[in-house]
Amino acid sequence: MEENSMNIKIHSIHFDADVKLENFIQTRVKKLVQVYDDIIGAEVFLRLVKSQKLDNKVTEIKVDIPGSDLFAKKQAKTFEESTDVAVDALRRQLQKHKEKQRGV
Repeated sequence: MEENSMNIKIHSIHFDADVKLENFIQTRVKKLVQVYDDIIGAEVFLRLVKSQKLDNKVTEIKVDIPGSDLFAKKQAKTFEESTDVAVDALRRQLQKHKEKQRGV
């Protein structure tokens, strides 16, 4: 079976994400294919929010699947952490979506 080469676009808003962070995000988001293999692509937005708290790193991920889009937005102390939490949320959404499809 050929490796699903999902198209992942990463946008870092008002800052430059380093290669290490981009590779981390690519690796995490690509793992969603294990849950749902019809993912067309994903768009990731990284932004820093002005906050008094330390958890000012926001990751938003939009996953494009046939027929709809799934979306998760999470905030944490690091982009790695907010990415992990957002990917977990999307994993649950994809599983629900898959179950719904089977139930039809």
